[in-house]
Amino acid sequence: MAQKKMILDLDTGIDDAMAIAYAVASPEVDLIGILGSYGNVYVEDGAVNSLKILELLGVTDVPVYVGLPHSSESDHFDRMPVSAQIHGDNGIGEVELPEPKRAVETGDGIDFLIDSVKKYGKDLILVPTGPLTNLDAAIKKDPSITKEIGNVTIMGGALTVPGNVSNVTEANIQQDAAAANRVFTSPLHLTMVGLDVTLRTLLTKKETQQWRDLGTKSGKAFADIVDYYIKAYEVTSPDLHGCALHDPFAVGVAINPDFVTCLDLNMYVTTDDKFYGRTVGDPARLSEPDTNVKVAVNADVDGYLKEFMSRLGGLFKEN
Repeated sequence: MAQKKMILDLDTGIDDAMAIAYAVASPEVDLIGILGSYGNVYVEDGAVNSLKILELLGVTDVPVYVGLPHSSESDHFDRMPVSAQIHGDNGIGEVELPEPKRAVETGDGIDFLIDSVKKYGKDLILVPTGPLTNLDAAIKKDPSITKEIGNVTIMGGALTVPGNVSNVTEANIQQDAAAANRVFTSPLHLTMVGLDVTLRTLLTKKETQQWRDLGTKSGKAFADIVDYYIKAYEVTSPDLHGCALHDPFAVGVAINPDFVTCLDLNMYVTTDDKFYGRTVGDPARLSEPDTNVKVAVNADVDGYLKEFMSRLGGLFKEN
């Protein structure tokens, strides 16, 4: 049993699946739950995908909760066609995994998050890799958690590079910019692992072939899933020559902050029509001596990729 506990807040597509694997393979933390979100897929489909991935990895004791199904500014969510293009219609590269034996939890996911903060406090690590709707709702319900939780590391945003939805907007933030703005301007201390660094952590078919060569069920399945992702990147981002490890890199940084160099900054998220979802320095708080956001602006890519392949390779070898 590790002292540090981790909750993942996922819209489980392909890089989310790798994030689950990294968390499961990391001895520094116990993965105590997954909170489902919307984005790459609909929230219910993402929760089932999380259960499928957990069982593929031989993990049957981690509860998966369904979080909020749409943004705080809308009454529904429409999946973008590009999400299906990148992650497949089923969210996991059209790879068919067995239906999970464990069911999605019937309890309230927001209450699960709040209760976990109360139970574990500074030993709890939260890694949201989709929109920040669930975290925003939890803070609204119990503002005290902003001072009690130990580590919040998000995958989202872009400060020094263009966005992937518009020139200024990253997809996770764009899904619910109002919620993201409330989180960024709350007393919560967080680390933003955005496109500034995740676009540097790339995986190729050379690495997925190593998983395939293990000859195990999980190794083959993950190789098939991620090869789909790599092929999608050949169309959407041919200049990268691989697929970005967005979500698993956020998990890696949450466990080992030395993987990144950060800029300390008070930030906000713009919600006007022209620049909806831009993550940028907050003009009202730029001169304040205390900051609440660490923005990852540089990365130890080689060090992380070595750790990533070692951990996932070891996990896949056993399953």
